Amino acid sequence: MDDSILNEIEQKRKELVLYLKSSGVNPFGHRFITKFSNKVLREKFEEFQNEDITAKGRIIAIRGHGKASFVTIRDFSSDIQIYFRFDTVGEQKYEFFKKAIDIGDFIGVNGLLFKTHTGEITIDVKDFELLSKAIRVLPEKWHGLKDPEIRYRKRYLDLISNKDVLDIFVKRSKAINEMRNFLSNEGFIEVETPMLQPIPGGASAKPFVTYYSALEQNMYLRIAPELYLKRLIIGGFEKVFEINRNFRNEGISIRHNPEFTMLEAYWAYADYNDIMSLTERLLQHTTIAINSNLFGDFQGQKIDFTPPFKRIKFNDALKEYSGVTIEELRNLAKAKEIVNSLDIKMDKAFTVGNIINEIFNKKVEEHLIQPTFVYDFPIEISPLAKRSENDPHIVERFELFIGGVELANAFSELNDPLDQYERFEAQIEAKKIGEAETQEMDIDYIEAMEFGLPPTGGLGIGIDRLIMILTGSESIREVILFPQLKKKEVNEKEGE
Repeated sequence: MDDSILNEIEQKRKELVLYLKSSGVNPFGHRFITKFSNKVLREKFEEFQNEDITAKGRIIAIRGHGKASFVTIRDFSSDIQIYFRFDTVGEQKYEFFKKAIDIGDFIGVNGLLFKTHTGEITIDVKDFELLSKAIRVLPEKWHGLKDPEIRYRKRYLDLISNKDVLDIFVKRSKAINEMRNFLSNEGFIEVETPMLQPIPGGASAKPFVTYYSALEQNMYLRIAPELYLKRLIIGGFEKVFEINRNFRNEGISIRHNPEFTMLEAYWAYADYNDIMSLTERLLQHTTIAINSNLFGDFQGQKIDFTPPFKRIKFNDALKEYSGVTIEELRNLAKAKEIVNSLDIKMDKAFTVGNIINEIFNKKVEEHLIQPTFVYDFPIEISPLAKRSENDPHIVERFELFIGGVELANAFSELNDPLDQYERFEAQIEAKKIGEAETQEMDIDYIEAMEFGLPPTGGLGIGIDRLIMILTGSESIREVILFPQLKKKEVNEKEGE
């Protein structure tokens, strides 16, 4: 619709609002509670047929026929058709409907439930109330809202226009609830840890920095809750989990959002093998609850969540898909040659850990389509994981990949405080040679470990990525209600 026409319509609606107010009619009404949703009215039509019922919702279509009009209203559950007749509502009410009611308005009605001759379940309206007047015009019904920038920036319009988008977020809510219930039934206790932290720990990432005026010190939005959750294990909890918001001051892409949701869980006396089994059962339970089966469609691939998932050692996967091994990459000079031969551009410092990570990310991940546990990671990229008893250069860590996407990260947690101190020291040395994303020394956590951290298995699952896979969404922005975007004013200035 042309912008000038839109502006004219919206101006007339503003004038109508003022007119209604001056006439003693409130265009922004009050409470209107109904006993049943539109979906229930449709599903239980035989029970409610020809009974006096109430319904409410937003008007999404109006089809007028002289002294009778069919209207479709939508509540959260479903659409339902309502029927306005001059003879039923009376002249005054019908004229009010014709002059004051538009698509986008919220109304409440009462009337009799019946079926039209075409079989459409309909409410024959006896009376109605205007609950809220829409001044702006909704996106056109048949074209909907397609522009991704507008969809993400004005998610409310996206939800109104695109029912499949609303369905994604209903599934997201259900998935999180199912994961919470599963872990609770497994004996895990849900806890909360600080989002503002004095030291950004638990992962290697660039934090967001803020200033705490009362304490006169910098604070950091958490990049992970890990070190706080392990403090709880030290304190006597044996199974804990948190569904939390994390913040990492990094790039934005179809798989990354600087603010994201994680599930983290810790299980005392367990190891990464126990966590693998737990992860399989958790994802099996969640997939069945959301998709009613063990399958998902993601990026053109049918994903099978049937346990057991494939397992492959990190070094074997690295050799299979890149042709190199961890041992070769531990020689830094040779590692640099290998990176060049593989045509990989390094954005981070040339350290053994970064090189291993980059080769794995660029050459291996894309091949891991069906659920695959990659396990036994090199110690250079795992500062918080327990060493393998068989090889001190390998740690008991796994990552789960699905559809070429890293979904989960898990360890047998490092519980030797002396070893942990040395690894923090190594991280500090890495920062001195230009590595930006390293972990900070956390003396308070080391002290806590010295009181005794039992053998523990830990798990982190990216909720946003899981929902992408379960709903077949191409971008992480499709599964976050309000993804991060550049301020609109900045965009407009850059476009000048």
